[in-house]
Amino acid sequence: MKPIWIVDDDQSIRWVLEKALARENIPHKSFSNPNDVLNALEKESPQVLISDIRMPRGNGLDLLQHVKASHPNLPVIIMTAYSDLDSAVSSFQGGAFEYLTKPFDVEKAVELIHRAVEQGIRNDSGAKELPAWRQDATEIIGQAPAMQEIFRAIGRLAQSHATVLITGESGTGKELVAHALHKHSPRAKGPFVSLSTSAVPKDLLESELFGHERGAFPGAQTLRRGRFEQADGGTLFLGEIGDLPFDLQTRLLRVLSDGHFYRLGGQDPIKVNVRIIASTHQNLETRVAAGFFREDLLHRLNVIRLRMPSLRERSEDIPMLARHFMLTCAKSLGVDPKKLSDDVLKEITAMPFPGNVRQLENLCHWLTVMTPANIIGVSDLPADIMAEAGDQPVILHGESSPTNPAAAKVTAGDWESGLGRLATKMLQDGDKEVYDALCARFEKIVLQAALEVTRGRRVEAAQRLGIGRNTITRKLQELGLDD
Repeated sequence: MKPIWIVDDDQSIRWVLEKALARENIPHKSFSNPNDVLNALEKESPQVLISDIRMPRGNGLDLLQHVKASHPNLPVIIMTAYSDLDSAVSSFQGGAFEYLTKPFDVEKAVELIHRAVEQGIRNDSGAKELPAWRQDATEIIGQAPAMQEIFRAIGRLAQSHATVLITGESGTGKELVAHALHKHSPRAKGPFVSLSTSAVPKDLLESELFGHERGAFPGAQTLRRGRFEQADGGTLFLGEIGDLPFDLQTRLLRVLSDGHFYRLGGQDPIKVNVRIIASTHQNLETRVAAGFFREDLLHRLNVIRLRMPSLRERSEDIPMLARHFMLTCAKSLGVDPKKLSDDVLKEITAMPFPGNVRQLENLCHWLTVMTPANIIGVSDLPADIMAEAGDQPVILHGESSPTNPAAAKVTAGDWESGLGRLATKMLQDGDKEVYDALCARFEKIVLQAALEVTRGRRVEAAQRLGIGRNTITRKLQELGLDD
């Protein structure tokens, strides 16, 4: 297996990518400048090259040009700052497999490298066999009833080409399920192509999806196949579909309707045979009611819906998951695995884990690296997660619980109309300080709903509402909910 080559003059960037690749057991090699890469290419070649654009001793775009001339099938990932959009587009058109904006999410970077490796294998020989470090990428662990339902659903869909919408909180493993659906489908021998719509700048998203012709816009020096063409005969996974811009929703709807689309700047329709699997952590029905998402597109995507349970809903799986992550982290780092004591397993099983399985995996990696003892005790757990677990739940009672089935049927239009009627009546009755009174009632209802959903966990409620911990504490005191 050839290594991944990393080229960046920033030692911290190289270090982060090296550690991430080591965790995945992916061989790698680092360079601090393009000249060393060009010299090394005369003797050997990598599986994937990932390079920064601006470096004191060379330019990543010039390196890309040399690499494409001598190794046309080598996937090259260009790293660039988000604000440097022109450079991103230039690298895109120069033949780069993909670009990675800084600062980047390490997990997304590793997934991008996975895709580049798979593309490189197909470019070289058309082989479908994945490297050993990638073959277990679809492993899903879970014995809880909620996870067994997911497994059964994957089994029932094994012979299906149906569109699937996967919902659930961030970090629950939605893309893992998408991989499993593809792996166990009639399209398993075809490509699995993934795109997070929230990770690509809006200006480039249309080209990402549908591709473009040469000369379609300034800097478009070569034809580029979009994700739909790349996924022809296989599966296209669209992550965070709720963030797709409204104008692109219309284009996506047309493709889902008849399988045809046009590249940017193209005149001839292109037909593809692609299965769509989409995911979102958002409530798409609410976004439809608010005018942010097309209702007809929702119906197209919502043929089969799978809901990934949060880790709180499958807490009985936490000990098994934790042991698995401790073993895999130790293996990736080349160290002996450490053992979690029974007290630790009991403690973490009761934790809320708002970041779900991803947060648990990060915790296990932290424990593997940072704790000196071979048997980890409760005192070894990081202070921040202990503070989160120690947050006292707030017990609420009220008629308008969001867990009430009747309340769940209320649409955005219903409550907005009701609020309007209430405001009108208060104003007609001559009530004073109507604005402050209504705002206080609104805040109280929203806080109660958040605390009901999170079972009284204040930190998690604040995170979901997008406010600070101090803010939620102050609001609870002001509104008389602190008890």
